[in-house]
Order: sequence, then structure tokens, then C-alpha cells
Amino acid sequence: MSEVQIRRAEEPDLPAIVAMLADDPLGSSREDASEPLAKAYRDAFAAIDADPNQFLAVMTEGGSVIGTLQISFLAGLSLQGALRGQIEAVRVAADRRGERLGQRLIQWAVEQCRERGCKIVQLTTNKSRQDAHRFYDRLGFKASHIGYKLEL
Repeated sequence: MSEVQIRRAEEPDLPAIVAMLADDPLGSSREDASEPLAKAYRDAFAAIDADPNQFLAVMTEGGSVIGTLQISFLAGLSLQGALRGQIEAVRVAADRRGERLGQRLIQWAVEQCRERGCKIVQLTTNKSRQDAHRFYDRLGFKASHIGYKLEL
């Protein structure tokens, strides 16, 4: 068994990332993991990869992508000008869930935020994802805010 690693995503990782985003009840209705991938995914990847305040990560084992998340570093005036780390799109491959890989991925992301000087790490999760709520509670996150979204 090879070692699990976490690194910056590269364009060849994109099909595996999109497949994980599509592999759940919410993602299956809003993502398209068919090959070839839509140009929009490749354009989004290029924008993320070029932005120093974005970090799209993959967790790999033996050359296979088994997890992903994105960290956005957000400058703001509140909290005395604190930098925030925003964690998004956390996924672990369906056949690898239950191995605490998600916990390892989140702990890694929190450490990246700490090293970057963030004073707070935040994330949102859909109200319907009850398992995710328990997961984040267990990791010490607090459901302190109500989030709103406006689709455009």
C-alpha cells in the first residue's frame, strides 16, 4: 500500500476531481463528469491555478486521486483585518469513505490556513448533508452562522 499524499491539483487530475464532485445526490444533478470534460471546468481550473489566493488540493495514493478540496484565502477588514481560509468542495472517493481520509484532508487544510496567517477557517455545507454536519462538529467547527446563496 502506498502512502497517502496531499498536493496542489494539476490539470490531469481534473476528471477525477469532477467525478468526485458529481458522485453524490447533490452533485449528480449539477455536475457533468462525462469525457471530454466541459470547457468550463478547464477554464475554472486555469483561473484557480493562476490565482495565488486559491489552492485546489488533491489527496492521492499510488497515483490515484482519492480526495479533493479547495481553499480560498480571503482578505477582509473585519476581525481587525484578519485573513480567512474558506474551505470548499470537500470530497473523498466513495470507495474510500470511512477511512478518516476526510479528517486528514481537513486537518491538512486548517494547517495550510494557519501557515498562511489566517485567523479563522470557515466553510459551508448544504443543510441536507447531515453526515457532513456531524463530521465538521467532530472536527471542532461551530455552526455559528446561517449562510445564504443567490443563484444567478
